[in-house]
Amino acid sequence: MFVYRKEDLPKDPVFPAELDKLGYFMNDNDQIRRISNPEQDFQFKTNRNPRWNELQREAMNECIRKLVSPRLRNLGLVTLHLPLNSGPTKPHVPILVSKNLSTASRIILVFGEPIQDLGIWAYRTVGAENINAGSAVDFAKAVLERGENENNGGKKGDVALVLANTGQLIWHCATGRALSINSWLAQPRPSAVESAPGETKRNKIPGNENWQAHVGSVFNGILSARGQLFRKDAKIDVIGVAEGGLGAVRYLALNWNTWRSHISAICLANPLHTKTTELAPSYGQSGETDSFVAFIASRCRAYLLSNEPLGLPLFDAPEHGCNCYSSGEALNVECIMPKAWPNMLKWLDRAYADPDYCEEQLEVVQIGTEVDATGTEASTEVGTEAGTKG
Repeated sequence: MFVYRKEDLPKDPVFPAELDKLGYFMNDNDQIRRISNPEQDFQFKTNRNPRWNELQREAMNECIRKLVSPRLRNLGLVTLHLPLNSGPTKPHVPILVSKNLSTASRIILVFGEPIQDLGIWAYRTVGAENINAGSAVDFAKAVLERGENENNGGKKGDVALVLANTGQLIWHCATGRALSINSWLAQPRPSAVESAPGETKRNKIPGNENWQAHVGSVFNGILSARGQLFRKDAKIDVIGVAEGGLGAVRYLALNWNTWRSHISAICLANPLHTKTTELAPSYGQSGETDSFVAFIASRCRAYLLSNEPLGLPLFDAPEHGCNCYSSGEALNVECIMPKAWPNMLKWLDRAYADPDYCEEQLEVVQIGTEVDATGTEASTEVGTEAGTKG
C-alpha cells in the first residue's frame, strides 16, 4: 500500500487578511474591487481545490470585519460579553450595544442569521454594493439617529440598539475568541487534506451553546435586568432574521407573561415559525386577546423572499400568523435585511408611536393568472385591508 508521509502532504494554504496582499483595494465608492480589474468584485473560485477558495474567502471576510468593526464603534456601539460574568479570557460571545442602553426609552433588538458574523448582513452585498450596505453600519446610523426626531419627543439618544450574535458561538481556545462556523472551519490545519476539527465541550460557550440558547441569554442576561442595564419602562422592538427570528418567537411564546408589557412590535425576515407549531395550543398558546398569538397577528409583520416589489402583500400570512410582505429579494435570505430594513424601521416607528396600533389584517387573493413566454403561470396578487385599530 502506498502511504504519504506527513511531510509530503500539501501544506494548508495561508492567505493574509490584508486587501492589497489578496489583490484588492477600496475604491472611492467604498467598494472592494480587484487591483487587476477595478470593475470586478471579490472572486470566490480561484482554485480547483475548495480548501484554497474557502481560506481565501475567510481572509477577505476578516478584512471586511476589520473595516466594519471600527465604523460601528464610531457610531457609539460597545461590546458586551455573554455570559456577563465571563471575563475577557473565559469562553464568551460578544454582542454590540449602544452606549445609551441604560437611558433609552426604546430599544431595537436584532437577532441575525446563525451563518453570519457580528455586524454583518451579507458579505455578498458588501461585494455587490458597499461596506455599509452589506453590514449593519447604515442600519445602526438610522436607528441611533431616531432619537432626534419628533416621534421620540426630540430627545437625542432616546433609541438604543442591541445587535445580538447568533453566528459566533464556537469558542476557539487558541485565539481566545468566539467564531462562526465558517471561521472555525477555516482555522489552520496540519495539512491541506486534513479533515475539519471536531467540537468538544471546551468549544462551548456557557448559556450560548446554540442560537436558540443565545436568544435566551440575551433576554435573560441583558434585557431582564430592568432598572440596571436599561430603564424599567423601556419598550423593545425585535427584528429577527431566519433562525434568529425563530429563536425570538419561540422564546417569547414560552415567556409571554413576563415580556408582554415590554415588547412593542416584531419584524421578521424570512420567518421560520408556523401557526401549527410555535403559535399552536400545544406550544402553550391561546387565542385570547392578550395572548402571544394575538400579538403576532396585530403587531408583527414579516418580509419574505419574493421577486415582487418591496412591500407588496404576499399569500403567506395564514402560515405565519402575521401579515407577510415581499422583501424585494428573490434569491438570498441574507440579502433581505439590506433591502428591507428601511421599511421595517418605518413600520416599527409607527407601532411604537401608537401603543394601541393594530396591524391591519390583509386578505390576499388571486384575481387571475398570466402565462409567460415559457408557459409558466404567474399569479397576480392584491391585498385588501380588513382590520382596524384595537
